[in-house]
Amino acid sequence: QVQLVESGGGLVQPGGSLTLSCAASRVMPVINDMGWYRQPPGKERELVATITSSGSTNYADSVKGRFTISRDNAKNTIYLQMNSLRPEDTAVYYCNIRGRATLLGPLRDYWGQGTQVTVSS
Repeated sequence: QVQLVESGGGLVQPGGSLTLSCAASRVMPVINDMGWYRQPPGKERELVATITSSGSTNYADSVKGRFTISRDNAKNTIYLQMNSLRPEDTAVYYCNIRGRATLLGPLRDYWGQGTQVTVSS
C-alpha cells in the first residue's frame, strides 16, 4: 500500500511564505498527474494546482503568480511553494497522486493526510 506523507504546514503572517512537501512512502512505477488541493474552513475541497508527468502545470486563478508546484519524479515527491500568503489561503492542504502502486495494479488516486496552513497576524 502507498501512503503520502505531507510536511511543511504551519502558521504564517500575511505576506509570508511556506513550502509544502508530499512524498510517497515507496516507489511507484507509474505516476501520472500530481496535485495539491485545499479545504478552507466550512467550504468544499478545491483544486490549488496540478502538474502532469511532462511538467505542464495548472493553477487556480486565486493562486496564480503566488504559488508554484513542482515534482521530483525520482523521489516520487511533490512540492508547493507558497508566496505572498493571504488570510484567505487558510485551509487544510492535501496532496494527490494519480498512479499505480505496481506495474499491473489499478490506476487510482492517492491522498495525503492533510496539513494545516494558517495565515494570520
